[in-house]
Amino acid sequence: MKKLLLVTITLVLMLCVQNPSSATDVRTVKATIVKHAIELGVDPALALSIARTESGFRHSARSCHGAVGVFQLMPSTARRMGLNPYSLNDNVKGGILYYKRMYKMFGSTELALAAYNAGPAKVKKYRKVPPYRETKRFVKKIMTDYNHQKSHPEPVLAAAKKKHVATKTVTVKKNQIVKVAPVPTKVETSVQEASAIKAEVIEQSADVSVPTESVAAI
Repeated sequence: MKKLLLVTITLVLMLCVQNPSSATDVRTVKATIVKHAIELGVDPALALSIARTESGFRHSARSCHGAVGVFQLMPSTARRMGLNPYSLNDNVKGGILYYKRMYKMFGSTELALAAYNAGPAKVKKYRKVPPYRETKRFVKKIMTDYNHQKSHPEPVLAAAKKKHVATKTVTVKKNQIVKVAPVPTKVETSVQEASAIKAEVIEQSADVSVPTESVAAI
C-alpha cells in the first residue's frame, strides 16, 4: 500500500514539474514562428495555424511518412533548402519558406496550403484543392483557425505587434547631425520686429507716387 502511494505521489510530482516546462516550450515555439514569419513576410497568424495543425507546436512530432518537427518537414525537402529539420529555428524557417514558395506558385492561400499537404504536382493536376479527404481537412482546419485568430489573436501576436511598433519609432542614427532651429531671445525678437517694421515703412514709401509738377514747384 505504501509503495503504491509513493508511486502515485512520484507520478503527480513528475506531471507538475513537466507542465510548466511544456508550456514554456510551446511559448518558445510560438514566439519563434511569429519572429520568422514577420521576417519572411508571411502573416504570423497563418504560420501559427499551420504549425498548430501540423504538430500542435510540438517540435518532437514525427509522422509515419518521415516528416519531422513543428512544420512537419520532410528531411529531404529541408536538405534541398539547406536547412536542418531537427533544429527548431531551421524547421520553422523551412516550413514558412515552403508555404511562401507554394503561395508564389499558385497565388492563393488555400491552394498553397493544399500544395503544402499534398504536393504542388497534385494541385497543378486538379487546378484546385485535390479531392483527398486528408488535404481537404487540412486546408479547412487551418483556414478555420486562421479566421478565428482574426477576432481572437494569440497573445504572442499582440506582443510581437507591440514590439514591432516600438522598433518603428524614429531614432537618430549614430554620428548623424541633427540641426535644430535656435529659439530667439527676447532681444533678438525685438530687433527682428523692428527690422520688419522698418522694411514695411520703406516698402510703403516706395509705393507712394509724387506728382512731377509738385517736384518742379519745390
